[in-house]
Amino acid sequence: MTDLNQFLARAERLLERLEHFLPARPAAPDWTASTAFRWRRRGNAAGLQAIPHPHSIRLADLQDIDDKKARIVANTRQFLNGKRANNVLLTGARGTGKSSLVKALLTEFAAEGLRLIEVDKDDLIDLPDIVELVEGRPERFILFTDDLSFEDGEPAYKALKSVLDGSVAAVPDNVLIYATSNRRHLMPEYFSENAATKHKDGEVHPAEAVEEKISLSERFGLWISFYPFSQDEYLAVVRHWLGEFGVPAEAIPDARGEALQWALLRGSRSGRVAWQFARDYAGRFEQ
Repeated sequence: MTDLNQFLARAERLLERLEHFLPARPAAPDWTASTAFRWRRRGNAAGLQAIPHPHSIRLADLQDIDDKKARIVANTRQFLNGKRANNVLLTGARGTGKSSLVKALLTEFAAEGLRLIEVDKDDLIDLPDIVELVEGRPERFILFTDDLSFEDGEPAYKALKSVLDGSVAAVPDNVLIYATSNRRHLMPEYFSENAATKHKDGEVHPAEAVEEKISLSERFGLWISFYPFSQDEYLAVVRHWLGEFGVPAEAIPDARGEALQWALLRGSRSGRVAWQFARDYAGRFEQ
């Protein structure tokens, strides 16, 4: 055996050993196991994990955001009907129903073929693999990322940006991305960036750096903004959930003062705070 043949044989054995350390190709899940899935990464392996009991919330349970519901429902119906639809970014105050609205879409449209895939921000670099798994499937998939925000230099930022609008490969028409964030532009912004003439860390064209920061959020075709609840809106949500939790109708007005005090102690009037108060109050009536 020549030296070249010996070298090639050794190289082949080495590559065979290295294959055990390379990430395995993600396998398709049992699509009939659930309507909701979660992308999970464990070591070198990654794949879609069925969620046996998805969070079941109805659109009717989301109070005082009717205009926002109408916009995202219309977009989702277009998507389900094979028509053109937009990726969606839901931004604004915490606890106002951003995540719940996306989950309620699954409850509403699962029977029509809608499926939800939850992807953690740190796993967004795997988006091309997820898209490859669902391409060609008859279902319509929403890739959902909650509480999305980035710091400078995170690799997931460029991965999401590429999938949204910047890759040579087209995203299949059975995939949309819905994301929630407390930041409208998904990245931290600084007062110094408002002055195009101020140079930060040697940046020759600071205005272009600002454009780069906001370019990701602009790749979402539909923006839906949420705002803090007024006192009346907060109390309306409290009354709704008290009724849903079985509190007698005659006892609901008596909860007003405690509901306001609960919000004051939490420093927030939101749908989440109203739901949490209603759970506490309703628990006193349970036998």
